[in-house]
Amino acid sequence: MKPVRVVIVDDHPLFRQGVVDTLELENGFRVIGEAADGDDALALIRQTEPDVVILDVNLPGKNGLQITRCVCEEGLRTRVVLVTAYDDAEQMVHAVRSGAAAYCPKYIQPEELIRVLRLVAAGQRVFGSEVLDEDEVAAWVEDYLDGVSGSGRDLDEPIQPLSKREMEVLSCVTQGMSNKEIAALLGISYQTVKNHVTAILRKLNVDDRTQAAVYALRRGWFQLYDPKVDAGDGTMEEK
Repeated sequence: MKPVRVVIVDDHPLFRQGVVDTLELENGFRVIGEAADGDDALALIRQTEPDVVILDVNLPGKNGLQITRCVCEEGLRTRVVLVTAYDDAEQMVHAVRSGAAAYCPKYIQPEELIRVLRLVAAGQRVFGSEVLDEDEVAAWVEDYLDGVSGSGRDLDEPIQPLSKREMEVLSCVTQGMSNKEIAALLGISYQTVKNHVTAILRKLNVDDRTQAAVYALRRGWFQLYDPKVDAGDGTMEEK
């Protein structure tokens, strides 16, 4: 049986070396490359197309979620295992939405990481240490959205229309992007992004970015599993 070809992406050398050491003790894995920032990582993945990439969410340059979306959009065969130091349900939703095959905290035990990698290489999806099929992932996400949307307005309540630019910003928010990342992507200033986010929260009558993202996803403005996010349609633009 051919070994599982793995690329490791993290800006902390000690973490990368720890993963390398773990995989070297196991049969069936071969580390074929490492990267420390997002731009180098995407170039390496495109060049080598590993079976699995272990990818940190927070990276210099492109972050792990952006890289995952690129991998999915480009139809690369690589499956993504996202790892993060900030393990929470909201970030897991962003991981699901980006197209990741698994999402793990960085404090994961070596034997558990090996288990996840074997499952992902075999075509499975692993979230919260559980192997889930597409329906189960969707049900988990729905439960999470139900839990955080209670304080938002009713889905049928009319809202003030969002401009095309506000919809673009909101689409980025639903992808887990920071204001700085949104500014760079859209070619606008950081302060302008902050102004747009403030306007979005006011128009949607929600308290924070998470509620805004949940509100947009539950109304179907953006698709949870589609990394190619539509920036809105004519029904939402200001007249």
